[in-house]
Amino acid sequence: MKKRVLGKHGMPASVVAFGAWAIGGWKWGGADAQASVKAVQASLDAGVDLIDTAAVYGFGLSEEIVGKAIEGRARDDIILATKCGLRWDVESKTLHAESEGRRIFRTLEAESIRWELEQSLQRLGTDYIDLYQTHWPDPETELDSVVHTLETLKDEGLIRAWGLCNETPERLVHAAQLGSLSTDQERYSLLDREQDDQNLPVCEEHELGFLCYSPIAQGLLTGKIDGKRQFAEGDLRLGNPRFSAAALDAVQAVLAPVKALARDRGVPTEHLVLAWTLRQPGVSHVLVGTRDVEQAASNAAAGSIELDDEELAMISQLADAWPGFDAFKPA
Repeated sequence: MKKRVLGKHGMPASVVAFGAWAIGGWKWGGADAQASVKAVQASLDAGVDLIDTAAVYGFGLSEEIVGKAIEGRARDDIILATKCGLRWDVESKTLHAESEGRRIFRTLEAESIRWELEQSLQRLGTDYIDLYQTHWPDPETELDSVVHTLETLKDEGLIRAWGLCNETPERLVHAAQLGSLSTDQERYSLLDREQDDQNLPVCEEHELGFLCYSPIAQGLLTGKIDGKRQFAEGDLRLGNPRFSAAALDAVQAVLAPVKALARDRGVPTEHLVLAWTLRQPGVSHVLVGTRDVEQAASNAAAGSIELDDEELAMISQLADAWPGFDAFKPA
């Protein structure tokens, strides 16, 4: 497993991370807690040392599962990343979403960040977080205040590094100038490349780690999802236009040469997709959703795949030809 630093203010971590959104069940049609614990443990055993979760994933459940999975293991061998800023127990001026009968609000007030951190530490069964991230911006709290709070928590030893998620290039630059910003986390994949000319150049310039979430585009880039796939009630992919028949056919066409190359190399298609993603300028880590032991072993193996220049160029040409999901939205 290759490792890269989480930005100049961060620490080394496996390039493939365990993405723990799905194991919380929220928006993924539920989850099997016992299978999820085993998946986390299998990932760690296979060389994945970076686990990315969030308080809101499963409304605390994802963090609890991660906490159970790492219990008894050497804490220094694990890089825990979690997030704050989405509360379902209090209300603020900014409603983020309504889901499963709950109203989720954004807030990054200093007192709220500190309270959320205390809850996350309890659920994870640890006394510090390696990478603490703001989940979404809070329009009611100045970025200067957010940075000050995170720097204070770092000085107190409660967090080792901090990062931002779902941000603009301008705010990234400002945060990097204000304090020891380590990382930015954004959606990025072969099919979602808006960050190529937005946050990725900023991350390169300011030596920030760039963590890709949904690098397999919620399963689309495995090449295994077709029009026959049925999604469970509560799964965010159910009824999503990104998973329409037309979009699925187009994705399959883009992936056809990659799938052929994967067969020749004897590896899953998603391994090549992840290897390509990790070769993009500014990208440092990929966060891959994992729900069972089999997926855990496969995802970890992707961290050692290398592409030669010809393979890289071929996949890049396919990525450049992708028309984007807007082409498949209903008129």
